[in-house]
Amino acid sequence: MLIPDTSAIPLRDPARQRRLGALLLTPLLLAAMMAYTGFNPLLFSDSDTLHTLWQFMAQFFPPARDAPFLQELFHATLTTLAVASCGLALAMLIGLPLALLTSRALDPPRLTADRPTRSWPLLQSLLRTLLLLLRGVPDLVWALLLVRAAGLGSLPAVLALGLAYGGMLGKVYAEILESQPAEPARALAASGASRLGVFAYALLPQAATELISYSIYRWECAIRASAVMGFVGAGGLGLLLDSALRMLNGGEVGSLLLLFAALVALTELISRASRRAIHSRAGGLRLAACALLLLSLSLLWLWPQWRSAPFELSGLLRFAQEFLQPALGWEFLAEVGRGVLETLLVSALGTALAFVGGALLALPASQRGRAALRLPTQALLNFLRGTPDLLWGALAVLAVGLGPAAGVLALALHTSGVLGRLFAQTLENTPPHAEAALCHSGAGRLACLCYALLPQALPQWIAYTLYRWENNIRIAAVLGLVGAGGLGQQLYLALSLFQLGKAATLIVAMLLLSWGVEVFSRWLREKLA
Repeated sequence: MLIPDTSAIPLRDPARQRRLGALLLTPLLLAAMMAYTGFNPLLFSDSDTLHTLWQFMAQFFPPARDAPFLQELFHATLTTLAVASCGLALAMLIGLPLALLTSRALDPPRLTADRPTRSWPLLQSLLRTLLLLLRGVPDLVWALLLVRAAGLGSLPAVLALGLAYGGMLGKVYAEILESQPAEPARALAASGASRLGVFAYALLPQAATELISYSIYRWECAIRASAVMGFVGAGGLGLLLDSALRMLNGGEVGSLLLLFAALVALTELISRASRRAIHSRAGGLRLAACALLLLSLSLLWLWPQWRSAPFELSGLLRFAQEFLQPALGWEFLAEVGRGVLETLLVSALGTALAFVGGALLALPASQRGRAALRLPTQALLNFLRGTPDLLWGALAVLAVGLGPAAGVLALALHTSGVLGRLFAQTLENTPPHAEAALCHSGAGRLACLCYALLPQALPQWIAYTLYRWENNIRIAAVLGLVGAGGLGQQLYLALSLFQLGKAATLIVAMLLLSWGVEVFSRWLREKLA
């Protein structure tokens, strides 16, 4: 009988020091971030604070239901849905051509042995930079700039969504195309097909389901984004919400919160039905017909508003000329640096707290949790992520005061709903074999969760959290528009005083911060993979 040689087997975990270092460093970093932002979680264990928050939330009930307000609410809801639909259509018109031009899946070196011309890589670099600029500026900031430049109304909101989401769709569409098998595209390119032909007959049939699925997801996001653009004068539900908060009308805020939750539930149902439909030809045709009908109705609804509030293109050009002269004084740059640090810490701390919140809510919300807790937990997650982040920011400012602590609280609440849903889906998709084997050996439910289920789900949880952090850095940058500190608060002040040079510098800082977090997050995901 052969005895296995165990001398080569390491007696200690080779990653022990790295894990121990992370275990010790993480609490220290969180404590430092809490100290800098002024966020104190123990505040919510104080009885006086809880009593004040309860009285504040009690004002939301009963929700307002008088006929004039409900009529106004219905009108604003239709405007919000129409803005989201038209904004996404514009984003697709921007994103898809840019994706075809920048995707490496269609580059000659990948498809054939031909070398590209010298100008082609330069053009692609410029277009990728354009995509970064478009998505690096948050949609609410685009709306704020367009409103300041060319007037109030829903058209700035449509343009803002088109520009910001066009950058996002262009990047993701290009990555989806690059993830497809290259053999059909190479075969078609070898026969002399053009770049557009390779896309239409080789890549599109493979990637269509994923492209449509991501577009539907972005439509859900566009509804939530357009719902708060009224905060900067771009119409829709945000205008009602801003008015209700300024007037401290809790009943109207309560009605709007219920409406946001209903919109999330409705869009989830539509999204689920749409994803099922795209798997068949007939379903895909029905989905395309419904999308065209929705876009047509949206344009018909918005057109009278656009005619009554014309968009001043000349004002936009004058604004752009003044805007392209950034302020570079050392004193102001030091102030911008403080805003960058504050925004970075708000996003990191809010995301870290949301990871904890999402992890605690994931199991009861999943099919693996107890049936009695599933529906209430799922409803809580819908409420947390369905309430727009800017609304959470406004409510947090009213609850804990002005400053970055309100931004941390708002991000933590909203992102807990997002991550909780994603974490629950991960638990449901995790293979049950390891958990079943451990349970059959006599281990308890908690041991099965900690030693079988979580080790499989944790890498995906971390990846989701890092992806969400990339998004949260942009959210943290705009929470200042409602008084939650950071670059957003500085930008709102600069635009209010028409200090366009300072506004330009602040937006460049937002872009650099967004790009830096994106690069760091990608590097960290690769290290943890």
